[in-house]
Order: sequence, then C-alpha cells, then structure tokens
Amino acid sequence: MTVLFRFFSVWPLWALHALGALLGWLVFVLSPTYRRRLLAHAALAGVSRADALRSVAETGKMVAELPRLWLGAQVPVRLQGREHIDAAQAAGHGVLFFTPHMGCFEMTARAYAEQCGQVAGRAMTVLFRPPRQAWLRALVAGARQRPGLETAPTTLAGVKQLVKALRSGAAVGLLPDQVPPEGQGVWAPFFGRPAYTMTLSARLAQTPRTTVLLAWGERLSWGRGYVVHVLPCGATPLPTDPVQACTAINAAMERLVLSCPGQYLWGYGRYKTPRGGAD
Repeated sequence: MTVLFRFFSVWPLWALHALGALLGWLVFVLSPTYRRRLLAHAALAGVSRADALRSVAETGKMVAELPRLWLGAQVPVRLQGREHIDAAQAAGHGVLFFTPHMGCFEMTARAYAEQCGQVAGRAMTVLFRPPRQAWLRALVAGARQRPGLETAPTTLAGVKQLVKALRSGAAVGLLPDQVPPEGQGVWAPFFGRPAYTMTLSARLAQTPRTTVLLAWGERLSWGRGYVVHVLPCGATPLPTDPVQACTAINAAMERLVLSCPGQYLWGYGRYKTPRGGAD
C-alpha cells in the first residue's frame, strides 16, 4: 500500500480528484447503507438533493488527494481571513480552530503551519489518533511531521499538551463534530437530532485568553488547489453547562456546513452510538 501511495503522490491534483469522484460514486452506488445515511443526513439539515449528491464526488476526492498531500509536492493554498488570526495573536491569545468534516480538513492545519505557525511559539498542535494499520500509521506520522505543526495523542497527556499550547499563545486544531468515546461527550442537537458531542472542544474554548475561530479548507474545482477560510466562531463565550456549550458549538458547525453543503461529509456517521455504548 505504501508503494501505491507513492505512485499516486506524483499525480496532478486534477487527475486525483477525477479518480476520487469516480470512486466516490462507485461507493455510493454499491453501498445501500452509505447511500441511505448520506441522503438522510442531508435531508435532515434541509440541504437540497443536488448539494447532497455533490458531496458524493467530494468525499471521493478527499480520499484520493491524500497521497499527494502527504507525500507529494506542494499544492496551491490560500489563507482567507488571516486577519482574525493576526488579531488574536497580537492580543497574546492562544487560537483554537474548530473544523468540521468538511472540504479538505487536512489542509486547514497545513495552511496555518506554513503561513503562520513557523514563528517561534506559534506552532499548531492537532489532536491525533494513530490509524490501526501499521503501514498507514507510519505514513500519517511522517506527513504530519512538518515545521509549525505538532501532534498530540488522544490521551490525558495529549489534552494537557493542548491546554499548554493555548496558554502559551500557540494554536490548536480540533474537529468538534468527531464522535468521541463514551464518557467523553454529551448528547446535543446537530441539525435537530441528538448527536454525541465531545466536551473537550468546550473545555478548551474556556481556556483563559483563548480566541476560537472556525476554519475549513475549500477544495477548488479542476485541481486548482484550496482556499482555507478562517472566520470568527460567534458562539463564545460559551455557557459553563456542558450540554449548552456543546449545543452552541454544534450550532456554529451547522452555520459553517450550510455555507457550502456540497463539501460536507454527509455520509459521516455523526449520529452513531459512541464506542463502549450500548448497541
């Protein structure tokens, strides 16, 4: 598999995206479970069928572009909304980025690392759960060992690392719509349906002198690269109650998703029972 990744890493981005779109539609056609979930989640959010179907190809592109992003030459990326980052850092704040399963979320951390994070003390730390497959674990670890980018394990030590980074004025990246293990979240509405939501995002947002921003990586057509959009969160300060805080964060994620619903992963199992919970 490593050889296959290296083979695809030299392909032009437009070709990888074309292949990914084909694979995305193949999975959609061949998997009734995935198809029903994707369409049901999009309908729940009031998203048009056209945007829901657009996400089929975008999901495939997300997978196909990984070899190029991890092992290949740089791709064009523009950071839009950098003034929000600069203002937070000028005030001496740590910056907490919330990114949903939308567009190329691999690119959000990289864009910050390349354009903002190489200043001393301002690297971005991302929470990282290593893949189970040994070959993939080595690839991912190598891809994320970059100047301005650090990783923290999904352990208590990793959480302490994130808090330390924020308190020092550095940046932290998190996917708050990722379903956590049982005991690490609360049930809060997401597009009107209860979804098990991590409380870690709310706890980090309440770290003193922390600015919360939203970020997502828009995938441009025809392999032209990416635009990473950075926006104010609009949900802070968060309530101290965990359910209310997670509800506010989910509402912010909803607004971001609806700004470009065709690039959200509607097939993601957002409403699944957390690991360790009852079936």
